[in-house]
Amino acid sequence: MNTMTAPLKGFASPAFEDFLARREDPEWVRSQRREAFGTYQDLLQTELDPEEYKRVDLRTLRPEKYALMASGAGSAASFSTLMQDRGEFAGTVAHVDGQCVQSSLNEDLAAKGVLFGDLATLLVQHRETLEPYFLKKAIDPKADRFSAWHAAYWTGGTVLYVPRNVEINVPLYSLIGLQQPGAADFSHTLIILEDGAVATLLEETSSTSPDTEGLHVGAVELLVGQGARLRYVQLQNWNTKVRHFAHQSGRVARDGMLQWTVGALGSKLSHIHQDVHLDGPGADAQVNGVTFATDRQTLSYYTQQTHHQPNTHSDLLYKEVCRDESRVIWRGMIKVDGPAQKTDGYQRNDALMLSKDARVDAIPGLEIEADDVRCTHGATAGQVDAEQVLYAMCRGLSRYEAMHMIVEGFFAEVYDRIPVELVRETLSQAVEKKLGIGM
Repeated sequence: MNTMTAPLKGFASPAFEDFLARREDPEWVRSQRREAFGTYQDLLQTELDPEEYKRVDLRTLRPEKYALMASGAGSAASFSTLMQDRGEFAGTVAHVDGQCVQSSLNEDLAAKGVLFGDLATLLVQHRETLEPYFLKKAIDPKADRFSAWHAAYWTGGTVLYVPRNVEINVPLYSLIGLQQPGAADFSHTLIILEDGAVATLLEETSSTSPDTEGLHVGAVELLVGQGARLRYVQLQNWNTKVRHFAHQSGRVARDGMLQWTVGALGSKLSHIHQDVHLDGPGADAQVNGVTFATDRQTLSYYTQQTHHQPNTHSDLLYKEVCRDESRVIWRGMIKVDGPAQKTDGYQRNDALMLSKDARVDAIPGLEIEADDVRCTHGATAGQVDAEQVLYAMCRGLSRYEAMHMIVEGFFAEVYDRIPVELVRETLSQAVEKKLGIGM
């Protein structure tokens, strides 16, 4: 890779050609990138879906301010992470500014055919195994300008492939970090569990400095085979100068199980398009979300639970806390196809506002084409009860302790759904730390 000159900023045609020239991609990858870039240019002229984006203000997004870094100058040790140093893992991988800086995997798992590490490397080394899935089964590069943008410029990212009937009982860990000013990260997470496989991946995003601006345009693909069981956790903890966009999609085959937990704490502006598809009879998906917005953050989620086959189950629970002048947006939809009889779908969004200037937009929805289903949804939003705070303070607690107790109690329903103790403790401590800022 040529690193003699700085990469061009922006993502127009000259920057794209410079990007291709710096990489050592095989021709089949370059061809896919060129096709995606053409789609990206076309979609820049097309209006984004107003139902999804009308509440997300993109006027401050200036792609020309950012650049893909030529090399990763940092290391995983440069980051103050929430999970990395608090548990034992069967494998770890870390990316800084889109470049892999660390990768390891338990030798016994490698001997069983497990692949875990840098996507850019393993996709080429194991093309026959991984290419049929990459940007083909879950994420459509033509969905909108953000998915096409990512498909053209994806750099590193994490891949986990678990062969048929292999069980990984110790979690794996992935770190995605931004370090250099103006860095853009286009990392991609691809998880493939073949039939009967079991795995847990904990993934975290972080920034080295609270004042460094950055951009993340990512994608997550979770592919769960028949009878397979995947637990995936993504803790988004960028600093409040990073703009964060991603398409994320999970697909679950017959009798498979996906438990997907999201923690959204950082970024200045984020918008996540999150899909779960129940592709086979008996497929089950549970989606958990914890969001805490402060200052002037805007955190947006557009979620869809789509039932394609009968006797499938989905359960989504998002809990959100807003303070100061922050804003949280959640638009949820349960879709049930005509053949998907005996569907059981549920979604709920609860929001707690700690200041009068905070705002929450929570909009659940149903689109049902089958006639023998059980689908329910709901959303609530409200201020902290001042009498509860006073009651706690009258019994010796400080205002901070009283607010912490109320917020912890509010999030407890989500914590109770997470079987991994490390994740429960990490979320709790991260929320407590953020609650203390400005109290």
